[in-house]
Amino acid sequence: MESTKKRTRSSAAEFSSRSSSGKRARTQNQFQQKTSVSQPPSEQHALLLHAARQPYDLSTSHATPTIKLGNELLIRVEAIGLNPIDWKAPDFGFGIPTLPYIAGREFAGTVIKVGDETSSRLKPGDVVTVPSTDYRDLRKAAYQQYSIASSFNTIRIPKDISINSGSILGVAFVSAVLALGICMGVNFSSIEDGPDLLEMVRNLNPETLPADIRQECLSSISHTERANPGDFLVVWGGSSTCAHVAKQLARLAGLKIISVVDTAKHGLRLSNTDHIRSDLIVDSHDPQRAIQIIRASTGHSARFGFDTIGKETATHLLHSLAHPSEHAKHLHRAGAKPPTPPSTPLGESPQTARSHLVGMAGLPKKDVPGGVVLHNVPIKLYHEVPEVGEEISAWCEQLLAKGLLVPPDVVGVVKGLGEINGGLDRMRRREVSGGRLVAVLD
Repeated sequence: MESTKKRTRSSAAEFSSRSSSGKRARTQNQFQQKTSVSQPPSEQHALLLHAARQPYDLSTSHATPTIKLGNELLIRVEAIGLNPIDWKAPDFGFGIPTLPYIAGREFAGTVIKVGDETSSRLKPGDVVTVPSTDYRDLRKAAYQQYSIASSFNTIRIPKDISINSGSILGVAFVSAVLALGICMGVNFSSIEDGPDLLEMVRNLNPETLPADIRQECLSSISHTERANPGDFLVVWGGSSTCAHVAKQLARLAGLKIISVVDTAKHGLRLSNTDHIRSDLIVDSHDPQRAIQIIRASTGHSARFGFDTIGKETATHLLHSLAHPSEHAKHLHRAGAKPPTPPSTPLGESPQTARSHLVGMAGLPKKDVPGGVVLHNVPIKLYHEVPEVGEEISAWCEQLLAKGLLVPPDVVGVVKGLGEINGGLDRMRRREVSGGRLVAVLD
């Protein structure tokens, strides 16, 4: 009986591919493409990490990666987005599955070769951006001249977006859409045929989901707790690139956005930029005062939080969110009435709806009140479940082509693989904020 209700990964992927191909075909002429491509050499330049707490070392004779699966592409890397994880991983010794290691989580470039099972929508010459979330496969790393990408993790870049801007979009987009769509249950289906990720994932055979994210995907939020238009989303660290994308998606979905930032540093920019403007900006200088402002401004009703900084700020955000008893009091004061059955399942009602906090860089470990759920973004969904990756990539293309999604700002450029260490040093010294550095390859 189970097999008749739950789609398998392969059948869902075929359906998703057909659906997404139709979406993409309608905007085919809006994307960049080069008329000719050259064949790759057998060896390339690559940055190698030989040990933790060491700089990356430039190799000029590293083997060019090759296609192994039919749905893979070979891409010439032309621009690389530098991410904080690129310096934090070697400095603190995490996220390094093997040595020597090739880092780099996102890049943009030109498709050189396509596998024999790749969708017809992608072809040599396409200019694309790739969120390389599969960090264990070094063929897919960004810090090299040529890289491999799965077709369902490849996003074409429209003609009106530069390749540098495209190179810093992908990881932020994937993280934001999964945080909102899975952890908070936001339904994007009314926005350019976007995905209802929570419904989609819960209709899959559970065995097709990676075991370590299965609980997050299947049982971390109930259908009655899902974020809906008009709900508050509190973003602590609202100036980050991930917040930059999350706020755009949340606004498209009708959420009310509260950004907690260093207003002296970022307030004017965030207030004057339409696509990332919040309903309320709160200064982060005094966290306790920020908590008071958020709770008072929302009537103690904010149930969704998104932290981009770390455990300490996630703890502040935790105290900003409503607890079920407070939410019930707020509804009672407002004269709200719960819906009658059968729309409300037994044991659940809006008065007891839990709050949900997503931490991108750490979560509180103690003193978490009952009725508040802590979430880690199930990033593996993007690269391990093809139909999910395809839906996310297809939707990103549509949003970019329609001008509904604006990439983060490029705040600096370094030239070539050889200057990446210097760029990462600038990030270590906290000299980069409000956007991303990009390494431009010849």
